Amino acid sequence: MTQIVPSDTFRPPAARPTAHPTARPALRRLVVGAVAASAAALTSLSAAPPVAYAQDAAPRGDRLVVTVRDAGDGADGTYEVYCRPSGGSHPDPAGACAAVDRNTRWGEDAFAPAPRDAVCTMQYGGPATARITGTWAGRPVDATYDRANGCAIARWDRLVPLLPEPLPEPRSAGRP
Repeated sequence: MTQIVPSDTFRPPAARPTAHPTARPALRRLVVGAVAASAAALTSLSAAPPVAYAQDAAPRGDRLVVTVRDAGDGADGTYEVYCRPSGGSHPDPAGACAAVDRNTRWGEDAFAPAPRDAVCTMQYGGPATARITGTWAGRPVDATYDRANGCAIARWDRLVPLLPEPLPEPRSAGRP
């Protein structure tokens, strides 16, 4: 069966718009030049010697800077953590990397705050605060932590030992 095409939508091949005759060679030169430049860049990358890091130099993996305040027991300060391979000035870099790895899920931010509509217990976990900056899984990180309520405490505790285990609050003499 033949199909009938309305005359206002059919264009014969000769009537189709085409590029200007001088545009094609210019486009071809542009594409060939881009391919040649890409090939040259790949060749230079593959010919480069492997990068060797000094023992104290930062590797190219994930890097976090953790600043802790008011946690007590000497845990306050600023620490660097490098992962894959683990290292840095953090007291337990391997444990810190493992804590973040445990909380990393595809498509989710491991450092995201508690949802605004979360129902949190009204408990106080102490005055400790922390800020984590750097790069994790190729994404920038800038997150703050405290222990102001149940959600914040759970969020903090998920990242122990990246964040220090807080000291228990001293009990007053009149409370059990």
